[in-house]
Amino acid sequence: MNWLSDSQGVVLTAYHPSSKDGVLVGNNAKQREEAALTSRRSGQYRMNHESSKKLIEKPPFDRSSSQDSLDDLSLEDYWTELENIKKSRENRHEEQEEVVVKEPDEGELEEEWLKEAGLSNLFGDCTGDSQESMVFLSTLTRTQTAAVQKRFETVSQTMRKKNKQYQIPDVRDIFAQQRESTEKVPDGSELDSVRTNENKCKGKQDLASNLGISEKNSPYLPEDAPVSETDINLEISFAEQAANMKETSKELLENKEEYNSLPNFRLPKDKTGNTRIGDLAPQDMKKVCCLALIELTALYDTLGIELKHQKAVKIKTKDSGLFGVPLSVLLEQDQKKVPGTRIPLIFQKLISRIEEGGLETEGLLRIPGAAIRIKNLCQELEAKFYEGTFNWESVKQHDAASLLKLFIRELPQPLLSLEYLKAFQAVQNLPSKKHQLQALNLLVILLPETNRDTLKALLEFLERVIDNREKNKMTMKNVAMIMAPNLFMCPGLSNKPNEQGEFMMAAGTASIMHFLIKYQKLLWTIPKFIVTQVRKQNSENHKKDKKDKAVKKLLKKMAYDREKYEKQDKNPSDADVPQGVIRVQAPHLSKVSMAIQLTEELKASDVLARFLSQESGVVQALKKGEVFLYEIGGNIGERCLEDDTYMKDLYQLNPNAEWVIKSKPS
Repeated sequence: MNWLSDSQGVVLTAYHPSSKDGVLVGNNAKQREEAALTSRRSGQYRMNHESSKKLIEKPPFDRSSSQDSLDDLSLEDYWTELENIKKSRENRHEEQEEVVVKEPDEGELEEEWLKEAGLSNLFGDCTGDSQESMVFLSTLTRTQTAAVQKRFETVSQTMRKKNKQYQIPDVRDIFAQQRESTEKVPDGSELDSVRTNENKCKGKQDLASNLGISEKNSPYLPEDAPVSETDINLEISFAEQAANMKETSKELLENKEEYNSLPNFRLPKDKTGNTRIGDLAPQDMKKVCCLALIELTALYDTLGIELKHQKAVKIKTKDSGLFGVPLSVLLEQDQKKVPGTRIPLIFQKLISRIEEGGLETEGLLRIPGAAIRIKNLCQELEAKFYEGTFNWESVKQHDAASLLKLFIRELPQPLLSLEYLKAFQAVQNLPSKKHQLQALNLLVILLPETNRDTLKALLEFLERVIDNREKNKMTMKNVAMIMAPNLFMCPGLSNKPNEQGEFMMAAGTASIMHFLIKYQKLLWTIPKFIVTQVRKQNSENHKKDKKDKAVKKLLKKMAYDREKYEKQDKNPSDADVPQGVIRVQAPHLSKVSMAIQLTEELKASDVLARFLSQESGVVQALKKGEVFLYEIGGNIGERCLEDDTYMKDLYQLNPNAEWVIKSKPS
């Protein structure tokens, strides 16, 4: 295909572990392909008719579920956007710096994987200091354990071949130790969410409930939603759900969703409160990311999809400016202007400019700005943006939209990160939409913080555009097709799919983009089973610490001193809290703590409302949403509670926690 070789770095990359994954078939396939062909301005994207016929003749069971939700699409907007991108690059006459991805040596990927999973203590020079890793391993599910064991065995074999001087522990010894750990958390809470082996023989009805496929009628049907809502199970490991489905009920695995519908997955209610990205302290979030990587790998292993990381070993980037600058460099520049900002200022301003023109504009995001004007605006922005002298009134709405997409495309590494771009692309090969959603949830957690925050701002903006679809004619499908090539192309990568692969890539990435927009609230939720594993790790680590002789001696001395002086020094407000009562503090807002009786119906929002109503002065002026109730200590580092959290249920889960009202860090 000539357009690929002529283009300055316009490359679609696809990852297909199996040649039979992702095949388009169906009665309307030919009609859809013909519609797509008529939309193309030249023969650059034309698939030959023989290939099309071969695709149509494929049996239904080879069909990729990522294309099911796009069956009625011609992909016209995708191809048009791709051609606009090509013209934009040609007009700018700029060569994209090639990203060189090193082909890893044997065992190198696995060694890097273990480091990212927080398990580097299992090998290398520090194998003796592996207590924390043993605790970590003790909290893993059987599928997670299998994923770790597989990578560790590969690293061990590689090290033995290379005659490493330090001792390499036997994999059987390591996993024997972790199997000896108890399953019960010291504070009394059980890891029911990861003990799936006990549930394997409960029958198909119980299994269906565990897998989150119970349905309820929905009073409102958003675009493309079926007549029901489906809860997504966040309490049981995704890989365990997939393994149970494969082992116990092949019928459930084969019972796919309707081809032309995208399930209206719903975030389930949890009495102890759902945990959003950003709600946890950094030390706990680090554990979440390690567990998410292991869980994602276990899920892909269970479903037979190969998951490979890739890293840039050579990439030249600008250290200043706006376009083609790494997100980290941009934020460093921006935080000098606006301390605490988490999203690049130019990104925020472009979105703001688009919205100033009104989101009802027909063809918003679809209609490109004039190429020469875009080029001139880029140069002017580079020179004047940080000086504050750029005239934003000169930027038309379609120009601002084109600049926003250009900003995303010209990032030195993809917004979805070079490391996980292939994993995002591989989502289209997973066998069901539920599995795809689960994988995307874990991938969002794994993104670097700056990438994740910027992606969230983008998806929220796209959702606002879609909310005005009656006037701007930009449906969820239209927006997904237009944004997919902007997010999924990595110009420096040399992977060049054939014509069939290109078409599969278009449909698959548009489907993934659709998921990212539609389910963004769910995707930014940390699964409960991972939070439960973090709680167990914290509890086990506290338990180990208390066994340390030096600590025990210090605690004994402290206890003696406290017993000696607590009677005379004890303040009535600090007295032991009666059972069934929690004491809520707001050290930065009030000197007085508040005792609150726990009831079955008491929620976090009730605690906040009571606190704000009783205080005066600065506190009284605070509004809902400016301060939050936090669970601190016990088996969690720190966790911001959502309003619907039932306090008695959470207290039973973490009785040693303190309850603090404060604002969220910026």
